[in-house]
Amino acid sequence: MTTVNLTVELGGNPVLTGYDLVVRPGELVAVVGENGSGKSTLLRCLAGLQPPTSGEVTVFGAPPADVAAFWRRVAVTGDEPAWYPGLTAREHLELVPAVHDGPRMSVERALELFDLGPRADAVPLNLSTGQRQRLALAAALVRPSSLLLLDEPERGLDTAFRERLGTLLLEYTADGGTVIMATHDPALAARARHVSLATRVGGR
Repeated sequence: MTTVNLTVELGGNPVLTGYDLVVRPGELVAVVGENGSGKSTLLRCLAGLQPPTSGEVTVFGAPPADVAAFWRRVAVTGDEPAWYPGLTAREHLELVPAVHDGPRMSVERALELFDLGPRADAVPLNLSTGQRQRLALAAALVRPSSLLLLDEPERGLDTAFRERLGTLLLEYTADGGTVIMATHDPALAARARHVSLATRVGGR
């Protein structure tokens, strides 16, 4: 995964300017920087959700594309997802293996790892903010993928679970996956093999 001289302007305002990034398979990379430094925009570019104004973005050896073959390999978490009304936390996780072959872990294992077992039969809107964040992360890690793009995965998580998340992400990379995360959490960033600094140039 690489960006070369990546520049993004939104509404005529620069968000990223000349940003270079090289991420190798199996790496955990933290992108850090103050609010407005373009971290979220970078992740959207890597996911193919934001076209660059100029420069190059390469994922798996080609520009990211909104096609099934790309999304079979990429999992993204960012803003809170639109939960299905009436489906419980367990049922949301059960949807993942229903549409993806070879889940990385069982639903029961995910509920255990993400401390959701006691709330498995609650609908997401009846969960706390932290519980919903853990559910979104569990869904991302249950599905098979080669690349995780995580935007502030620590949001809403307590210190103890942030530590566990760091361990889970290292296990993901040990299995050959790649993680690129935008984070404000120093301890989580310290788990990364590489830290990339996004410098504020305006915008978001």
